[in-house]
Amino acid sequence: MEVEAEKDSEHNNNNENSNSGSQPLVESADSYGYSQDQRERHARELKAGLHPLKYKFVFWYTRRTPGVRTQTSYEDNIKKIVEFSTVEGFWVCYCHLARPSALPSPTDLHLFKDGIRPLWEDSANCNGGKWIIRFKKVVSGRFWEDLVLALVGDQLDYSDDICGAVLSIRFNEDILSVWNRNASDNQAVMALRDSIKRHLKLPHNYIMEYKPHDASLRDNSSYRNTWLRG
Repeated sequence: MEVEAEKDSEHNNNNENSNSGSQPLVESADSYGYSQDQRERHARELKAGLHPLKYKFVFWYTRRTPGVRTQTSYEDNIKKIVEFSTVEGFWVCYCHLARPSALPSPTDLHLFKDGIRPLWEDSANCNGGKWIIRFKKVVSGRFWEDLVLALVGDQLDYSDDICGAVLSIRFNEDILSVWNRNASDNQAVMALRDSIKRHLKLPHNYIMEYKPHDASLRDNSSYRNTWLRG
């Protein structure tokens, strides 16, 4: 069952979707190479009549007051909102999140796999980087939702290499970024770019930029001085 199918049917046509031939969200735990803890979680959720996701996710939120300098670290500003590991849990929390158009600037909304903090220094992120796409505010909400659905539904290529995604609300534009584990794996980096373009149906005039996190640490910037455009 796909995440989008779950949304449209409001959980009423499970049997029909399971035979539709579309890519399933719910597969056997062994087919994913799950750890013992993941298999136990998968079994509990299936027993409860729920639809487990491949990964458990966490939404985080960062809000900074523009023009105000404080001693509070960036890490201290990141607030955990909610975690989920099933299709049903995703829609319960997602439907209650503020839409991007309602968020103040500057704000960051993060969606990361459980156990990975949305920080450059996190052990899962420190050797990786991110693909960056800039959007006009009028369309950013639609592309963010499409990206969230692709991430939660495990639709992007090299999904094991993906750490999470960020929506950055800024004054004149909004920025989407997808973080991956290994910036030196050129094949995985470029395949992820192509997969993002395909699933977002990104118009040809949109430019994607890539920046390793170690470069961000050196220049203390998320989106300036990108290394790769494509």
